[in-house]
Amino acid sequence: MDRRIFLQVAAAAPLTASPADQPVYRVVSAYKPAAQPGMPGPYPGQVIRVHSENSIDTATAQVNAQQVKRMIATGMTALTGDSRAEDAWARFIKPNDVVGIKINCSGAPQIRSSPEVVGAIAESLIAVGVPAKQIYVYERFQNQLQSVDYPKYLPAGVNLHAAETSRSSILGYDPKTYVETSFFGEDDTRSNVMRLVSETLTKIVNVPNLKEHQASGVTGCLKNVAYGNYSNVARSHSFEKTNTLTFIGTLAAAEPVRSRVVLNIMDGLRGVWHAGPFSEMPRFRFFPKQLMIGTDPVAMDHMLIDVIEEKRKAEGAVSIWDRSMSHVGRDNSDPNINHFIREPGHVEYAGKLGLGVYDKERIRLKVLEL
Repeated sequence: MDRRIFLQVAAAAPLTASPADQPVYRVVSAYKPAAQPGMPGPYPGQVIRVHSENSIDTATAQVNAQQVKRMIATGMTALTGDSRAEDAWARFIKPNDVVGIKINCSGAPQIRSSPEVVGAIAESLIAVGVPAKQIYVYERFQNQLQSVDYPKYLPAGVNLHAAETSRSSILGYDPKTYVETSFFGEDDTRSNVMRLVSETLTKIVNVPNLKEHQASGVTGCLKNVAYGNYSNVARSHSFEKTNTLTFIGTLAAAEPVRSRVVLNIMDGLRGVWHAGPFSEMPRFRFFPKQLMIGTDPVAMDHMLIDVIEEKRKAEGAVSIWDRSMSHVGRDNSDPNINHFIREPGHVEYAGKLGLGVYDKERIRLKVLEL
């Protein structure tokens, strides 16, 4: 690998910005883009949505593992046009790949990448020849990862990995690959990528949840690969006006993350429509009973915004696009009050960085019922 350091500087200005300004970023990475980066990948603007009433029991939240396997197989073949799921997977993954399954456990144990979904993905990787020892199910925080019984659903030999065994530990991050910016004059201005991502993995399958997020508006494909693969990211939303608008896309577009993420499988069996991402209140959980599959995280997250907006409208709640300070406060129990001014525009911003298609007229959504 060419070890020259590539600097991507957004503007020739100091790395300091007031909360009202657009931040200035410096991206430091020795990793070149792949010939065809994973995002937006070979299927830009395409989203496959697979819905099944039998996928999860709303009374018990019990997931139908066999139905989930059928949903994933159906979605994968619909995306690629192959007749066999194995052939569809083989378009993205080769037997010599070291594959990360990037889960989301920020709302665990109630809301998380379902272990049945994660297990089915791991089995699909093994079916195309990837040895179990070359598969890593990973998350940033060990305590969140351990709150879900993933080993019960995973083939023997699959690795579990967390970047931080204790909060704010730094050894799991690459000191030479980072995005630097100062949002609010903080001391630590760098967000470093996980060592696992930069030094070990060759491909990543992104498995976000279907959730509202109090700062970014939604937490879907983009936020899971951005905030989920870097350190020191919560500093972007320390005040009511956040910097999630530009930070999420900037992190996701940096190498090697952009090239490594080759597939997104959004777990929408259950979701969160308010006070996300942690899901502390059951009243704000719901059951879309769906999976979304694609290579384009922008198009998929645009569909996620629509799902959250539709649910909030049905519940009589204010839009995630609302920017009124009268709706900003600390009462999480009121669906019309939020901690921050949400920034769902981060999805469109990521599209402008080349990560995918945001224009609704150019998104090809295929809905399948099982």
